[in-house]
Amino acid sequence: MSLYILLVALAAAAAGAVSAVAGFGIGSTLTPLLAFQFDLKLAVAAASVPHFAGNLLRFLRLRRELDLRVFLGFGMMNAAGAAAGALLHTLAAPRLLTMILGLSLVAVGIVGVSGYSERMRFGRVTAWIAGVLSGLFGALVGNQGGIRAAAMLGLGVRKEAFVATATAIALAVDFVRIPVYLVTQAPRMTAIWPVILTAAVAVLAGTLAGETILRRIHEGLFRRVVTGLIGVIGVVLIIRAL
Repeated sequence: MSLYILLVALAAAAAGAVSAVAGFGIGSTLTPLLAFQFDLKLAVAAASVPHFAGNLLRFLRLRRELDLRVFLGFGMMNAAGAAAGALLHTLAAPRLLTMILGLSLVAVGIVGVSGYSERMRFGRVTAWIAGVLSGLFGALVGNQGGIRAAAMLGLGVRKEAFVATATAIALAVDFVRIPVYLVTQAPRMTAIWPVILTAAVAVLAGTLAGETILRRIHEGLFRRVVTGLIGVIGVVLIIRAL
């Protein structure tokens, strides 16, 4: 278990750094790793704790860049989707949904890296639908950042506001889903507290390191990095669902 905890710490630190740059990546990185050792339901619940810790730290440091309009509209739809996803999570984590999500994220990654996403703009209704789906999948299978990032890129949110707003939305989702996990998974989460605590501390360290990187990335490159990460996450989800 000690070697596994070390692996979790390294992955969590990397995820924290990536999330500081892209505005997502903690749950998408840690959930598959935890699922190798524990069942998917416990992995999703356990990953939500370092996910919350990293998001809270990042938001406190970037809160002045928050795009309140996007947060109140798109973000609240994320939270609504998370409520539904958390309830579904207590029943099942369907493999088919994971596969569909993975395929959609691969498509988003290809579109973004090709540069087409820079010309893409979501209307209000489309963005709200994407917000619901983001929260739903985040609470259900532990991966919300890809859909949220794709929609926010289409909304034309600038780099600094992108990360701050994505972080605030992720926090809103955490506030909705974590109480459900605690009700249904608390004894099992307590049993693996060393893993959860290690991941949370490592995420915080990685988040602080990643903020320096964020300031040095050009806007165009930033968009391609984000969409490239979305595609990679999609591939990981597809492999996990096979």
